[in-house]
Amino acid sequence: MLAGARGTSPRLQHIWADGVYERRGLPAWVSAECGWTLEVVKRSAEAKGFVVQPRRWVGERTFAWPGRYRRLSRDYERLTRTSEMMVKTSMIHIMARRLDKAAQTA
Repeated sequence: MLAGARGTSPRLQHIWADGVYERRGLPAWVSAECGWTLEVVKRSAEAKGFVVQPRRWVGERTFAWPGRYRRLSRDYERLTRTSEMMVKTSMIHIMARRLDKAAQTA
């Protein structure tokens, strides 16, 4: 996924990731191959129970938005292409609604 994003995301510079992505040298690969920094957000060793992780909520929130769409709430699609199209369509709908709200308040 990151190799594919190289050509399509020229403004991307920094990536936050879960602790599992620190394995197998992924941060070094991202830096060498893509020129980006991959910051691993780790849970504190002293933390007990639920603790909000810095910057991790951004990713969790972003993945939760499309989950409100019925066709994305379960794996209904047979083809990966169709699932990808549904994710893109839902995000376009979310952004169009935000732009509409911004235009109405301006």
